Amino acid sequence: MIFITLGSQQLQFNRLLKAVDQQVAEGKIKDKVFAQIGYSNYIPQNYEYKAFLDREEFMEMQKKSDLIITHGGTGAIVGALKKDKKVIAVARLAKYGEHVDDHQLQLIKEFRNSNLICECKNCDKLYEYIEIARKTEYNKYESNTERIINDIDDFIKSFG
Repeated sequence: MIFITLGSQQLQFNRLLKAVDQQVAEGKIKDKVFAQIGYSNYIPQNYEYKAFLDREEFMEMQKKSDLIITHGGTGAIVGALKKDKKVIAVARLAKYGEHVDDHQLQLIKEFRNSNLICECKNCDKLYEYIEIARKTEYNKYESNTERIINDIDDFIKSFG
């Protein structure tokens, strides 16, 4: 199953939802698809969706999916990686009214350069990125949060 999550930005991401809908209709995407569409106003015709999921529903969708397609938000990407899911990230772009700037391009590039995710640069070819993601062996995500907390703690303790 493919789970699409678009985060909680109060901006639409219709471009991605429409592309998936079309590719499911054309039989290019054969998997069952479920999307959390957030504030998007495009209503999918060929897959299930809900505007927002509560925490339990979200975790259940993550668990049931073998592939997560998401926007380029750090939280969404890291959350999926922590669950050992393959991730395809699509940047929200300012020119389509999907975000205020294009910072998601840089975030996705960093994750891609670390061989953690698949970057989708063309929604119309998403089905090709799905195949690439499924065949690619990605690095395992390792959080550095604990190391950072320990470094800060050591720094504070050094003042005695």
